[in-house]
Amino acid sequence: MENALAQAVRGDAGAFESIVREHQGMVFSLAYHFLHDRALAEDMAQEVFLHLFRNLRSIQSPEHLMFWLRKVASHRCIDHLRGQQPQTNMDDLPEPAGPTREHDPLLEERLRRLVASLPERARLAVILRYQEELEYHEIAEVMEMPINTVKSNLQRALAVLRGKLARCMGDVPA
Repeated sequence: MENALAQAVRGDAGAFESIVREHQGMVFSLAYHFLHDRALAEDMAQEVFLHLFRNLRSIQSPEHLMFWLRKVASHRCIDHLRGQQPQTNMDDLPEPAGPTREHDPLLEERLRRLVASLPERARLAVILRYQEELEYHEIAEVMEMPINTVKSNLQRALAVLRGKLARCMGDVPA
């Protein structure tokens, strides 16, 4: 049986719809975790799939499609943020009111904001690694950088996050 990609390239609208349904969760998730705005993430995902529709003939395989979608979504998110004003400085946030629990929503929100405070490329690397669960080589391909650069960027980003979290939490021992 012929795959949906080949059918979509030949103009089968149902096959393209199938591709969108299959990958929309991944594209939305990546955009949402980067932008932290549901409506904006939906718009971004729609833009990515419109761009896919216009460039469908350049997609070589289902694996290339996944790579292409992640790459385009990542670049669109970065491009969007470059047009925005810097977000709130995390050092200005108040301290948490009580002790943390295993699934503390306040801590989760603080971590989300701390990740959002990272520079664009560091934030994208953290999201691709820990939210999208990509391997280092996959992140390197999406971000178009050497794998060792990905590793060092992630190490630095995690060190920054640990430092900011320690300051926010009052140097609570791990």
